Amino acid sequence: MNGEFAKGKRIKVACECWFTSEGKMTPLMVKVKDEDGEIRAFRSLVVLAQEKLFGGCSPSTEFLCRITVLGQEREVVLRYMHNDCIWEMILP
Repeated sequence: MNGEFAKGKRIKVACECWFTSEGKMTPLMVKVKDEDGEIRAFRSLVVLAQEKLFGGCSPSTEFLCRITVLGQEREVVLRYMHNDCIWEMILP
């Protein structure tokens, strides 16, 4: 991925994530606050690609994902910033 998918609008999200015994991360579900202040959960999350990035001050892991929004599939990037323990969704 080389970070090329991580361009677009960034939104902080809550993420439910599975960690294997070897430390591999897999996001399962994200929650986002919409423009009206409502919390929206996206459970139909499919990880298409994953990459660890070490540039800048903080290492991160990016996931290219497919989610379903109002019946339509959409590709987004989820980024986990290891030092800050923060998840964000990047919308192209």
